[in-house]
Amino acid sequence: MLGMEPIVLKEGPARWDELSLGEVMLRLDPGEGRVATTRRFDVWEGGGEYNVARGLRRCFGLRTAVATALADNPVGRLVEDLMLQGGVDLSLLRWAPYDGVGRAVRNGLNFTERGFGVRAAAGCSDRGHTAIAQATPGTWDWEEIFGPANGARWFHTGGIFAALSETTPLVAAEAMDAARRHRTPISFDLNYRDSLWKSIGGKAKAQAVNRELVRKVDLLLGNEEDFSAMLGISMPDVTEDFAELPLLSYEQVLRDVGTAYPNLKLVATTLRTAYTATRNAWGAMALYQDEVVVVPQREIEILDRVGGGDSFASGLIYGILAGKPVEWAVQCGVAHGALAMTTPGDTSMATLAEVERVMKGGSARIAR
Repeated sequence: MLGMEPIVLKEGPARWDELSLGEVMLRLDPGEGRVATTRRFDVWEGGGEYNVARGLRRCFGLRTAVATALADNPVGRLVEDLMLQGGVDLSLLRWAPYDGVGRAVRNGLNFTERGFGVRAAAGCSDRGHTAIAQATPGTWDWEEIFGPANGARWFHTGGIFAALSETTPLVAAEAMDAARRHRTPISFDLNYRDSLWKSIGGKAKAQAVNRELVRKVDLLLGNEEDFSAMLGISMPDVTEDFAELPLLSYEQVLRDVGTAYPNLKLVATTLRTAYTATRNAWGAMALYQDEVVVVPQREIEILDRVGGGDSFASGLIYGILAGKPVEWAVQCGVAHGALAMTTPGDTSMATLAEVERVMKGGSARIAR
C-alpha cells in the first residue's frame, strides 16, 4: 500500500529550490523536414532531468541547478550557452578534457523530428561515450551539495541517466542517499527508452537497476510502458495503440506500484492518446495518501511533443513546492505539459500566467 505520509518539504534556508542530475544533449531539429533529408537544423539543449530544472526556473521562477558533465569543445560550449539562456545554475557542471576526435569523451547529440499528422515523431540518438556517462561515485560531493552550506528543497533524476553506463546508477544512488540524509524529497521519472537499454541487457537490466533506485524515491513518475518495462508491473486492458485508456486500469497499476514500493508517497502518470502526431488527448492521474486524483483528458494540438512529460513533472513539482493541494499540482503539470508541446524544442517556453490561464479553462483568443 502506498505510504499515507505526506511529502514533507525541507525546512530552513536552501541554495536551490530544485536540483537535477542528468545528461544534457544538443538536439538537432529539422523543423518541418526529416532528419534523413534535411539540409539544415535548429539546435536546442535538452535532457529528461535537465528539462525539469529549466521549466521550474523559466516558467515558475524557482532557483534550480543541474549536475551534469560536458566534453570541453565547441559543441559542449554551445550546450553551455543554451543552458545559460535557460537560467539554470551551472556551478555543478563538470568539464571533461576533449581528446580532439571523441575517442575517449564526447557530447551527446539527439536528432529528433517532430512528426505531423499520421507521421509520428522520431528520434535518433548519438550519445555513446559521453562525458556524463563517465561520471562515477565521488564525481560530486553530495554531502556538501545537500548539506547545510548549500542544500536543495527538491532533488530530481531519472531512468535516462541511470541507463547511460554501469556507473551512472551508482551516482544516482549516491546522490539519493545524501538527499535522504538531509531530508530532501526525491522525484524519479522512469522514462524508459528502449534504445538505451537494448544493447546492455534490455528490460531485465532496466528492471534490475530501477527497482533498486525506486526504493529511495518519494515521487515516482511514469506511464504505462515505463511501469511495465522498468518495474515489471503491467497494466491490464490496454490496447497496443493505447486508443482507449481505462481509468480503472490506470488506478490499479498506480496502486500496484505503491504496494510494491511502500516508500513512495506519490505516484503520477500522464494520460495520452495520440490520434495523430499533432492531435492528442492529454490528461493525468496521481495517487497520493491513498486518494486518486484525475485530470480528465482534453484534446490538444501539438507542434513538438518532446519534453511534454518533463514539463508535466516540473508543473507537478512546482505545485508541491508552492504548498498547493495535490489536485492543483496535477492540474498545473497537465497545463504546463500541454503548453510546452505548442513550441519547438525540448524545453518549456510557457509563463506561469499562461499555465494558470489554461488551468482555468481560458480560451486561445488573442491576448493584447
